[in-house]
Amino acid sequence: MTPLPPSPTLTVWRALLALAVVFVLLATTGWTSAHRPRGAVGGAGGSWAEAVAGWRAERVGGRALPGTDASVRAVAAFFASLGPADRQRLARRHPLVVGNLNGAPLDLRYRANRRSLGMALARERLRVEDQRLSPEGRREAAHRVHRFSGLMSEDRRILAFDPSGTGRVAEVIGDLDRAERVSVIVPGVDTTLITFQRTARRYEAPVGMAESLYAAERAAAPGVRTAVIAWADYTAPTGVGMDAVTGRLARSGAERLVAMTEGLPGNARVAWLCHSYGSVVCGLAARRLPSRVSDIAVAGSPGMRADRAADIRGHARVWTMLDPEDWIADMPHMDVGGLGHGPDPNAPEFGARRLSASGAGGHGGYFLPGTDSVRNLAGIGVGAYGILRCADADDACRRGIFGTESA
Repeated sequence: MTPLPPSPTLTVWRALLALAVVFVLLATTGWTSAHRPRGAVGGAGGSWAEAVAGWRAERVGGRALPGTDASVRAVAAFFASLGPADRQRLARRHPLVVGNLNGAPLDLRYRANRRSLGMALARERLRVEDQRLSPEGRREAAHRVHRFSGLMSEDRRILAFDPSGTGRVAEVIGDLDRAERVSVIVPGVDTTLITFQRTARRYEAPVGMAESLYAAERAAAPGVRTAVIAWADYTAPTGVGMDAVTGRLARSGAERLVAMTEGLPGNARVAWLCHSYGSVVCGLAARRLPSRVSDIAVAGSPGMRADRAADIRGHARVWTMLDPEDWIADMPHMDVGGLGHGPDPNAPEFGARRLSASGAGGHGGYFLPGTDSVRNLAGIGVGAYGILRCADADDACRRGIFGTESA
């Protein structure tokens, strides 16, 4: 039976609701968060453009280098054609580009990003002492000094780093080269270089999320070689403003998520684990779903810009969870004139596999150690579907999954 179109009255009410949301957002946040220039924070404006210009001018044996938008295959083939000395020279001369170039050798990216971090750290230390800056500017520089110093620790593997604007970064926990399973955590609103890691509310920040998930994955499947990526390599919305209810930043993030996933080494299966606005990024990225992505799980989602799970392109299983105390459940799930992100993925009619989030205690707690939510996310990450706890009593979320990993 063909469903009836929405009534004119319902359409009008949806439009009025959208206008009301816009009015509230403009009254409380204005347009500033929607139009923040990339280089406005941290004194590093233009650094990426300068790095790309230097890369384009470089030659190796008379050959031009691959573009920063070249395919993963082209980048990998180029670096495979170089000797160790040329690789190291490029990483030293162009660390910002090499460190963020999907398809470049993993160890080379780690070394390049460490060099970029050292250079950024030196700049921020000078800014801390710069009396021409406002007290707020010097405090921000001090925060960045603290963050960059921590990221430079010997045991950390930084997959991507760009200090421009509010900053972007991605970190690997585990051995990505040897992993059989890779989990990518895609965080949401207010994710920046500064908030990438926290002491207070540790497990609400990407690094804490990744550490908790990695420990849960090791506990769930000790024999599986796993790696977790704390992926904050996109520009996230600042606050619950206009950017948070539109898809502009999510579309850009989706392109970056797909490119990063395609550039991962080996042939490990990949799970995207997406929190809050990160689930909008994942929903849009799924329209170009890389073949190695086997699962997409969303937690505390405002929507995936899809009407139902079956509309998400590709072969991946779609999972969802929502804690009863999560405030996002009270947000209007709509998509009117580009405002909102569509239906609630946790609603039964959406058709996703619904998981328990018991213990999360609200919007920020899905990765807290010991919760159903992090155990479920870990089970998805390592393919241990048999240990998953469904939101529904009939264990419907595990139906149709076969094989030893689901036993």
